[in-house]
Amino acid sequence: MNFLAHILLSGKEEGVIMGNYVGDFIKGRLTDEKTATWNKNYVIGLRLHRFIDFFTDTHPQVHEAKDIASKAQGRLAGIVMDIYFDYFLAKNFNDYHPEPLFAYAHGIYALIERNEHLIPEDMIPMVRSMIRQDWLTTYATMEGIDITFQRLSRRAPFLAPIRNAISDLRENEAFYYEKFLLFFPELQKSADQFIHENGG
Repeated sequence: MNFLAHILLSGKEEGVIMGNYVGDFIKGRLTDEKTATWNKNYVIGLRLHRFIDFFTDTHPQVHEAKDIASKAQGRLAGIVMDIYFDYFLAKNFNDYHPEPLFAYAHGIYALIERNEHLIPEDMIPMVRSMIRQDWLTTYATMEGIDITFQRLSRRAPFLAPIRNAISDLRENEAFYYEKFLLFFPELQKSADQFIHENGG
């Protein structure tokens, strides 16, 4: 899942939200020794991030969606699917949260800014771009998702083909949305359970 989903699935505790948000930028095993002095909820968020990624990568509905996406995107299908699913989440945000997306997103940006000390240094430029360009809100439109793909395609040579991913979304939107509707409620339930069982 991409940024919006990871954040939404974190609940209301700021430490959990931040850990889940920065999860891709914290490498290596989260041993007790390594995390002994870290904020407890931040560590729960980091572990939640990895749980969400594993749950997503092994879910049969996601596999079916990736099989179709791989015809156009090859090995980038997983990255593409994460962004497609954030599009469906943002577009239908009122089905998943009582607050409008714009208000929710700007509340999250404020939360991120006051917790910048928890963000790995190499992630900070991207975070500032995300807030300045309001990425979370732009996920809600096809045009915004296209901008996301264009931006991502310039990050590394191997990502260049992702600039065309919007075409597959336009062609197969109904199919991918059906898979999202079958998958995401299960992920929500499992993420809530993970947080509850880990004391977040």
